[in-house]
Amino acid sequence: MSRSAPVAQAAVSAEAMRGPVAGGDSKGETALGGGPQMDLRRKPRVAESFIQGFLFLCGAISVLTTLGIVYVLGRESLLFFANEEVDLLKFFGGTEWQPAIGRFGIWPLVTATFMAGVVAMAVALPIGLCIAIYLSEYAPKRTRSILKPILEILAGIPTVVYGYFALTFMTPLLRGIFGRDLVEIYNTASAGIVIGILVIPLVSSMSEDALRAVPNTLRQASYGLGATRLETAVRIVLPAALSGVAAAFIVAISRAIGETMIVAIAAGAGPNFTFSPFRAAETMTGHIVRISGGDLSYDSIDYNSIFAIGLLLFLLTLSLNVLSQWIVRRFREEYE
Repeated sequence: MSRSAPVAQAAVSAEAMRGPVAGGDSKGETALGGGPQMDLRRKPRVAESFIQGFLFLCGAISVLTTLGIVYVLGRESLLFFANEEVDLLKFFGGTEWQPAIGRFGIWPLVTATFMAGVVAMAVALPIGLCIAIYLSEYAPKRTRSILKPILEILAGIPTVVYGYFALTFMTPLLRGIFGRDLVEIYNTASAGIVIGILVIPLVSSMSEDALRAVPNTLRQASYGLGATRLETAVRIVLPAALSGVAAAFIVAISRAIGETMIVAIAAGAGPNFTFSPFRAAETMTGHIVRISGGDLSYDSIDYNSIFAIGLLLFLLTLSLNVLSQWIVRRFREEYE
């Protein structure tokens, strides 16, 4: 009897683990006395379904808004290019932009936009990257917690304030350094420098996130081989975070090219085909602001030209964003 008792108990336990016996009721009664069994079937969760639907709606609204903007730009731009006065060869090859007299060379606006963007990147990229390296590799936790919010304040200042700062402070500073005869009152250099100051928080924040994502094991291995902190940051951490840093640079370039109020106030108010950053010139965004604020009749060629410029600017920024995504996928480093 003593040997058969454990066998009987094991049989009963196995039968209980198998669940309800054949012929049991639908409520899940077991063979050991009809106790309830845990129901593992999926139950409807109204709150989760509502949240999922709301998040999907937000994403759909964003996509539909983008498609609507592209549709409006494309439709109005077709009206501009369908005009018999507009020639595509002259539009992409001309160096004079005067729609009122039938001259539609886009290059004066493009060169001014790129000059302001190049000056801005010459300021933002090295300073922003140095700040990111300091915050990621050198700064103590307390210093980082104080310095990062201060940097974010720069991104919260209205761009109109930046524009008047460029006109009333940066331009007199440049004229005092290089001379009043060389630097005009309105110029793309002062606008570009201030745009660079504007995008420094963007570069430093995104670059720091990429640098801090590099595993500490790489840093410790570099220190173990005798490398200094600077050598580790420049030769180990920075190459490992190349994809994120490059993406930050390209996003900053897109932000600089699309800036409006600074160039509208400080760069100039007339298309000028020049490669001198110290002369007045009008960017694509600045021209859109100036023309749209005037008395333009709907469906006129001047009115439709605004959308053609906007479409070109949209394609430029879209190309930069696509390039950024390609760089991230191409140079991404994954660590376990």
